[in-house]
Amino acid sequence: MVRIRGMIGDWPVDLTVELDDSDWARLGAQLHVSEAPTSTVPPKPVSQDDAVWETTKDVLRKAGSISGPELLGQLEALTGSVGAGKRLLVRLRHCAEVKVVSGADSPIYSWVDQGPSIP
Repeated sequence: MVRIRGMIGDWPVDLTVELDDSDWARLGAQLHVSEAPTSTVPPKPVSQDDAVWETTKDVLRKAGSISGPELLGQLEALTGSVGAGKRLLVRLRHCAEVKVVSGADSPIYSWVDQGPSIP
């Protein structure tokens, strides 16, 4: 199954195409793609969720410390969704590299360096 999402002009597109094994084989033949040997395990592709999570951590790492509302605004811009931004904030709260403290008006998210300590 292949899912295609995006925009064509102002129109949102969300299309799912189902292909069986013979369809994939014909598509591969048209693209001149050779099959990998069955004995090798292909590397796990980086999912979009993993990429967004790494970018989220980079945003906080670069900021060092940032208020919850400001961080939520940046995460909304990153994901295009308030809900997805809030889910990332919750995930950050449970991340070992992040410290969250109560600020005067809102929580403050801070990046905590987990690198090796030098005695």
